[in-house]
Amino acid sequence: MEVKINAVKFEPNEKLQQFIQKKVAKVERWDAHAALIDVTMKLVKPETNLNKEVQINFTGSNGKFFASKTCDTFEEALDLSLEALERQVKKAKDKE
Repeated sequence: MEVKINAVKFEPNEKLQQFIQKKVAKVERWDAHAALIDVTMKLVKPETNLNKEVQINFTGSNGKFFASKTCDTFEEALDLSLEALERQVKKAKDKE
């Protein structure tokens, strides 16, 4: 599985990158044929509490999925986005 981490107009620190790798690795439990996960992080203007956005594009055996969440921290936004993706993937599997 290929994981791409993109940050718009900032450089993520090593701790954040490791957190993303660890969380995204769990995707293989939902879809053993996961091909690509593209994580994009950006700071939303204006500078308020809820200004960290994470967008995840996921390509797996059941198609392409997308989730985007904006929260206080990138970690929280990533967790919520992954939960949304998991629901989408399970729903797609149930339709088969």
